Amino acid sequence: MADPTPLSTVRDLKALDTGANGRPFASLLVVKKIAAKTASNGNPFCSVDLGDRTGSFGCTVFSDNTAFEVIKAAGEGAVVRVEGKVDFYQGRLSPKLGNVTALAEEELTAPGLIENLVETAPEDAAALWTELNAFIDGITQPDLRATVRAVFDEVGENFKWSPAAVAMHHAYRHGLLEHTVHMARAGRALLPLYAEVHTDLAMAGILLHDAGKTIEYEGTLATKRSRRGLLQGHVVLGYQLVRKAGLKARLDHDLLERLEHIVLSHQGEPEWGAAVYAATPEAVFVSMIDNLDAKMGMVQRALRQAPEDYEFSERLPGLNSPLLTRKPVQA
Repeated sequence: MADPTPLSTVRDLKALDTGANGRPFASLLVVKKIAAKTASNGNPFCSVDLGDRTGSFGCTVFSDNTAFEVIKAAGEGAVVRVEGKVDFYQGRLSPKLGNVTALAEEELTAPGLIENLVETAPEDAAALWTELNAFIDGITQPDLRATVRAVFDEVGENFKWSPAAVAMHHAYRHGLLEHTVHMARAGRALLPLYAEVHTDLAMAGILLHDAGKTIEYEGTLATKRSRRGLLQGHVVLGYQLVRKAGLKARLDHDLLERLEHIVLSHQGEPEWGAAVYAATPEAVFVSMIDNLDAKMGMVQRALRQAPEDYEFSERLPGLNSPLLTRKPVQA
């Protein structure tokens, strides 16, 4: 007998407006994040992020809801069938969960199931990897090229699939690869404008700036920070990878110090995770391109996920604003 409630994607749910409050729905979703909290009255609850390849949403689950124990027991990365009712909080989709069932491991082998749950970069990952390797080969200084190659020899397999973030930008499978290649394309286009920037050093810094994220993040269906990621962070982890590779390649001390500085400063501000402020032409260049592509990655993702009849996206934390998603009127 067919299921009386067709499965809705996150995009389907986000296409609804407040007039749909109370409408029942059913979805197959990944538990992306669980944060245990305590209400002012002392009662426990959890904030949960659920998603599929079309997007994600957050909701609050109180301890008197049967879904509370199911989600806690399933844990981050679990696949759950969710039945609930559409609801909004401060203009954002925040459904009220009803019945929640965790899928058993053998159920995850159903054809197409994982592909429908995991968001991936829109560009072909194999083509991006080929392009990244071409950028490595384009570094003319032999020891710099050898340093970059040594890092990717160590982290390459993880680099191919890793996201670039948990939530902010390029937060999906192959996102780190996409972000890095996009930065390299931007760097190649902009470097001719700035003769003061050492071309090979800047390109090496672009390719290696986020290498530590291959260690910082873990998880197959849901991304979370690893033990080393929590204790050290990708900036320090990336610095360690670069220093090890540079010493192995016998990279000139000055070039190695400058390359390490790019990695240590690329986040821009200490409050954003930078160990130091950018203090060389190449470090400033890489940090600005990183910021540009991170923000444009947020824009691109919001445009991909935007319902056709919506004028604005939800508020994007990285932009501190909703995004106008309708295209300009053509003259």
